[in-house]
Amino acid sequence: MDVMNAALGGMQIAQSSFERTAQRIAGASTRPLDRPPDQPPDSVDLSTQMVVLLAARNQFQANAQVFQAGDKMEKKLLDILA
Repeated sequence: MDVMNAALGGMQIAQSSFERTAQRIAGASTRPLDRPPDQPPDSVDLSTQMVVLLAARNQFQANAQVFQAGDKMEKKLLDILA
């Protein structure tokens, strides 16, 4: 079903966004090996990153609900046709 494929694609995009943001947050306090010790690590705006994480979570949940609705619709259609 197209609806379920679209929802699954949206869930994958949300998961990728969540993972990238989590990596940015996790790496915020680390210093790359090629950076001189006198330079501070890159700063990350945690409030902005948290907004991105929450948006990814909400996007994933919304797409999961669309997927569930598509599944129910498909089951109902099969019941009607059977």
